[in-house]
Amino acid sequence: MHTLDRRGARRLALLRAGLLKPEWTGLPRRAGRGRGAALKLVDHFGYLQLDTVSVSGARSHALVLLSRLEGLNPTLPEQLLQPGSPLFEYWGHEACWMPLDLYPAFAFRRAAFRLHPWWKDVLGANKELADALMRRIADEGALRSVDLEGEGGQGWWKWKLSKKVAAALWSSGELAIGERSGFQRTFDLTERVIPAALREAPLPMADALPLLLERALAGHGWATESTLRSTWRLRRCGPQVKAALARLQEEGKALPCSLVHGSSRTRGWIRPQDLERVDDLRRLRPRSDRGVLLSPFDPLLWDRARVQRLFGFEQLLEIFKPAAKRRWGYYCLPVLAGEHLVARVDLKANRRTQRLRVLSRHHEEGHGEAAQEATRLALRRQARILGLGLGLEGLDS
Repeated sequence: MHTLDRRGARRLALLRAGLLKPEWTGLPRRAGRGRGAALKLVDHFGYLQLDTVSVSGARSHALVLLSRLEGLNPTLPEQLLQPGSPLFEYWGHEACWMPLDLYPAFAFRRAAFRLHPWWKDVLGANKELADALMRRIADEGALRSVDLEGEGGQGWWKWKLSKKVAAALWSSGELAIGERSGFQRTFDLTERVIPAALREAPLPMADALPLLLERALAGHGWATESTLRSTWRLRRCGPQVKAALARLQEEGKALPCSLVHGSSRTRGWIRPQDLERVDDLRRLRPRSDRGVLLSPFDPLLWDRARVQRLFGFEQLLEIFKPAAKRRWGYYCLPVLAGEHLVARVDLKANRRTQRLRVLSRHHEEGHGEAAQEATRLALRRQARILGLGLGLEGLDS
């Protein structure tokens, strides 16, 4: 059994997350022209999680790319999924944009989602509506979600029935999302969105899981089985996941590796080529006075137990808590400085006043003045990217 200490695992996580220097990560650090650099990052992780919240001035999928790509137009991430794009939208980690080459690997999920995970047999119970919706899209072309007919209820989750049916047809693979514009989904026939070569070559689950788990491991560096499963929301398939990991080990693509910290030992997995890099990573000196804001749904951060284990940082999302019960804020963005998470800031962008307000800012203990300077630089960078002014209250220590 190979072992890894906390610093080695943390630096490897940052390396594979594309948050160290590009000469170390091999990933782009500048946007350049067009969307190539953004697409390369999505391909690296295998997913880019979508989220609707834009209170900080950009949605999560934009924040992930903006934190890594200097000079990226902040509107570009909203336009990545277009006709002809090498991406597709589906249930991966959550609702995600993923590289098209992973489409065959989710055949098992499309089959399972013929019974929708939330609404169960909504298609069977509304067959006439589903058939009519399919005919309408076939005859009239792609249909925006906002244009679906029917009366909706009050509240976020009380969708129109036609919208539920469209989402269920998408989940089962009978429809696909051709593009998003203004974060509005456009539903189309799958054959008009996904190339035939990918539609007609579904992978059996026994072949899909090793592919997905290896992709997840490449993005994490070192990871527990739980993290690898959660990367693709692989529920109720423990024996299949264990068989897939055993296959990767047999093929020399993954190794069992325990994280040792103090008296604790946590079992996990690592790729051989990443294990070989750990000694070199120990010699790096990441700059602790340069900060960057991360989305709470960043690939580095969504697994809260992993963040606590590697960074000693309590990653909380308090968006669903009443204001009086929040400890940090509504939608806090952690600040990464060097190899540490040193602060968290709760921001609110106001396009009318052209201001980025800092509603709250909390520094972690033990990181000193360099961490505070890193936070100030991270806030200035974010305001500049978004084309907003940052009030002096956002820069005060």
